[in-house]
Amino acid sequence: MTKYEPLRVFLARNASSEVPMRFSEIERIIGAPLPPVAFRHRAWWSNNPSNSVITPAWLDAGYKTERVDMASQRLVFRRTTERPIVRPPAASPSVGVLGALRSALGGTVRVADGADLTAPTGEAWDADAR
Repeated sequence: MTKYEPLRVFLARNASSEVPMRFSEIERIIGAPLPPVAFRHRAWWSNNPSNSVITPAWLDAGYKTERVDMASQRLVFRRTTERPIVRPPAASPSVGVLGALRSALGGTVRVADGADLTAPTGEAWDADAR
């Protein structure tokens, strides 16, 4: 999960065609301060996905930035597409192996509740066998 995944989820769940925000609101959503470059260079807020690590968050959510006001630390996200399908955030280390497996396999297979994908299969694997 990237640092900016919470912003992508927030925007993707938003039904508005326009979402005005303060930089401080974005920091609250991501749970971390924005880097100093975000406050110094307007280009950091551009819609070029190779210009900044945060840009894919709003592009993937179907938004573009507009009216970036560096002095007042505000901007507007404007919807560019139909509402996207909201993917759940990627698994974090705190969810453990089972949670990470469920996240990685999500939508590809159905795993019954309570199934332990990490349990031994009963097969003996001998890594040192020749």
